[in-house]
Amino acid sequence: MSKEYTSVYQLEGKVPLREAIPLGLQHVMAMFVGNLTPLLIITGACGLGSGSELQIALLQNAMLVAGIVTLVQLFTIGPVGARLPIIMGTSSGFIGVSSSIASVMGGGVAAYGALMAASFIGGIFETILGSFLKPLRRFFPAVVTGTVVLSIGLSLIAVGVASFAGGSGAVDYASLENLFVGMVVLIVIIALKHGTKGMLSASSILFGIIAGYIVVIIMSQILPTTVVDPETGNEVAKAWVLNWAKVRDAAWFSVPRPMYLLKDSAGEVLGFVFSAKAILPMLIMFIVTAVETVGDISGITEGGLGREATDKELSGGVMCDGLGSSFAAIFGVLPNTSFSQNVGLVGITKVVNLFTLSMGAIFLILCGLFPKLAAIVSIMPQPVLGGAAVIMFSSIVVSGIQLVTKNPVTARSITIISVALGLGYGLGANSAALAKLPEAISLIFGGSGIVPAAVVAIVLNIILPQDKPAEKTEEAKA
Repeated sequence: MSKEYTSVYQLEGKVPLREAIPLGLQHVMAMFVGNLTPLLIITGACGLGSGSELQIALLQNAMLVAGIVTLVQLFTIGPVGARLPIIMGTSSGFIGVSSSIASVMGGGVAAYGALMAASFIGGIFETILGSFLKPLRRFFPAVVTGTVVLSIGLSLIAVGVASFAGGSGAVDYASLENLFVGMVVLIVIIALKHGTKGMLSASSILFGIIAGYIVVIIMSQILPTTVVDPETGNEVAKAWVLNWAKVRDAAWFSVPRPMYLLKDSAGEVLGFVFSAKAILPMLIMFIVTAVETVGDISGITEGGLGREATDKELSGGVMCDGLGSSFAAIFGVLPNTSFSQNVGLVGITKVVNLFTLSMGAIFLILCGLFPKLAAIVSIMPQPVLGGAAVIMFSSIVVSGIQLVTKNPVTARSITIISVALGLGYGLGANSAALAKLPEAISLIFGGSGIVPAAVVAIVLNIILPQDKPAEKTEEAKA
């Protein structure tokens, strides 16, 4: 029977479940919180109620949708899907534009319905864009995709470090306890990755996170678990504390429902609301996310498979982004895209087996059906996640470096990379520099830095003259 199995480091073939399940699970651990955070923020911006039945139902749908769309990305349906080790989930890139739309639309069920209608149309638009990606491929050489991958990694490193210190906004941010937990997770990952072989080495991220859970459980027995919030004077839980009440209160089983079967606290049913105010900004963001997905796919093929992505893989991946986002909108979930966190995980572990990653997708679907299971993962303390994120996100930067140096580095490529990262990423990381520009521009180009870096790299690649082929030497001519 063992002869029928393949290696986790090979794309195709079946892997024993004892290996596939933990390796697939660590992918879920890496993206689980990020998959839910955008919905928490946007439902709050629309005033749909924190912790309401509607919000909980939408979070449940987000897990189900992420699992289903990941399976499509892994194994494809016709031309849709890259058939690469990609994990899909709710995109945080749409938070800025969605918050703005919610404000313009006045919040409430109508604003959320406008977001979903715009996401549905935008997803179809991205699908069409993906189908025409092959003739556009010349605009995405290694120097461009590598720069995009670099900007993705650079934008995530700050997020990882923030989690390492307890998560932005935590009252005990940067406390010694948070830093200790994050450091333990990081040390365990490094020790297992380079001090062991086989399964232990490949699943070092998962075991590092498990070690983090164990550490915080022990800490909660010997250290104070609350701290006084200086603003309110109330005692709040420290960032590293596990919220077991969330697990206790979660239902054992619940059937996910489409958006039109869900109601807010006032009994108003959710549904699509078509508005140009929401659709036009969303269409622009879907162009942006297509570029980011091209970067993610390029990072995965370079970091995990040691080659460039094919036209078919890029086209199928972007089309899956689009159709997956339209499918998500039907369930009241924000657009689904490839998760950059998992690009870093593939780069570190080199685990690319599709069957293995499908175990993670199936686990996400189970989380959508069994909320108590999802709650166990969702209570992961920020320092635990940060300990793993620091090394994962940094590895994306390494994949970007590998891409931009795949061909000989020339004055032209140095200019493209330097200006794109310096001007593009710099403006994105310091969005205040765009404050006097129209709001639509600052929303699109501010924030992560991925968008401006990508746009600058693409434009410079078009307008700068190509390098002339090196002249043949006398020996070569002879």
